[in-house]
Amino acid sequence: MGLFGLGVKLKDLQDLYVEQLRDLYSAETQLLGALPQMEAAATAPELKQGFADHLEETRIQVQRLETIFQDLGEKPGGHTCKAMEGLVAEGSDMIGEKANAAVKDAGLIAAAQRVEHYEIAGYGTVATYARVLGHQQHLELLRLTENEEKAADSKLTGFAQEINLEAAQA
Repeated sequence: MGLFGLGVKLKDLQDLYVEQLRDLYSAETQLLGALPQMEAAATAPELKQGFADHLEETRIQVQRLETIFQDLGEKPGGHTCKAMEGLVAEGSDMIGEKANAAVKDAGLIAAAQRVEHYEIAGYGTVATYARVLGHQQHLELLRLTENEEKAADSKLTGFAQEINLEAAQA
């Protein structure tokens, strides 16, 4: 079977690079559907705004990936990121929880940070592949997105500092 049981033939690092980009593309497009739900479920205004801001950022990140695929002469689709499916499902479970508002917000932050950490790992990996393969323009786009994901994670940590204290007092 190939990478992750997908039956994909990976002859070289270039093939793995394209496959990993497809994984990230699937992850980001899944996130486009999940973020509005997370925003709607959040109660803290700064957290709601954070989810809204990251939705706009994610749209730009998808466009960057599409630019890379176009440059490679490849199509972005044909792959489903199962890890993101699981992370989105966990976020959906939290959305459905009957909990104090601050507790639910703390849970949404936890789910969102798991997503960010997955994306940080993925973008760091493909950026390294781009560097090794000599795709300098891709490297710059991928590092930009990786840094945005790190910044989003940092913002979530900032939101958590106050929200977790509120949740502890619930």
